[in-house]
Amino acid sequence: MKSKARKSQLIRLSFFISLLLMGLKFVAYFITQSTAILTDAVESIVNVVASGFAFYSIWLANQPKDEDHPYGHGKIEFFSAGVEGVLILLAGVYILGQSIYSFFSPKVISDLPLGLLLLSIASVANGVLGWYLRKEGKRMDSLTLYADGKHLLTDFYSSLVLLLGVVLIYFTNQFWLDSALSLGFSLFILYNGYQLIRSSVSGLMDESDKESLQKIANIMNASRKPSWIDIHNMRVLKYGADLHVDCHVTLPYYFTLEQVHEELHELEEQLQKNINNELEIFTHADPCIPELCCRYCRISDCSVRQSAYTEDIEWNLGNLAKNQKHYYNLNTTQY
Repeated sequence: MKSKARKSQLIRLSFFISLLLMGLKFVAYFITQSTAILTDAVESIVNVVASGFAFYSIWLANQPKDEDHPYGHGKIEFFSAGVEGVLILLAGVYILGQSIYSFFSPKVISDLPLGLLLLSIASVANGVLGWYLRKEGKRMDSLTLYADGKHLLTDFYSSLVLLLGVVLIYFTNQFWLDSALSLGFSLFILYNGYQLIRSSVSGLMDESDKESLQKIANIMNASRKPSWIDIHNMRVLKYGADLHVDCHVTLPYYFTLEQVHEELHELEEQLQKNINNELEIFTHADPCIPELCCRYCRISDCSVRQSAYTEDIEWNLGNLAKNQKHYYNLNTTQY
């Protein structure tokens, strides 16, 4: 619950600061009449709209599960990132059009020192906030916070390039550079918008989360018990920052129902203890098949063993997700 409240605080901060910085950038544009500064100010509108929608998505993602949403509301975070990506693309298209137009109708740039000062203040504030939001978004596994932070950092880097370019214009009086900078900036924005939309679609389509799966594999390998003969058919789904894990666990066929329950409960506890996200786990128990499983079964005092233990199977990205027990073939080293 603390992490959810923290996410709400951060996204509120992002919204209000983005609103303030947008005003600062437009003041800088009206003072200088620079197309490059205008493009930066226009993207700030996207920052404000995106932060507002991100605030709503964080609020909705924090709502408890209900009958209509048994997995919670966390997927709104993916949708939020997609909306932000689309807004960035639209801003990029607008800036692209403005930069092409300004090639043929260049404006006289004035009062650059004051405009540069205002733009510098806004850029540094964006950079600090973006770095912090991305850091916290990664720590809390929140795509909304991460996307908002990445967007602000993108704004910071692009503003930095624009600042250097406008300084160059000031000293050289080559006003065509203003349009050239805007053109390059628009392409950079379009690429970042595509990246965010790609991340959003991946989450909404339940694309395999290899990073989370590898993290779980590391936990399982470090804490595995001899009785956990095999784990397979593992699926990791992300609902915002929440993780839902399904897997099959192979246990000795002679275990009682009570023993099976205890083993699965302990496996779930190991995951809960080592993962910071909200975690929901569904496990299914499979009985071992002695003639096939004994070769990689670690139980040393098994009374029904039919062949000697020869080698471990390390759980990894290549075999955890397969819907089959890992009958290890020592000759081909394939599962």
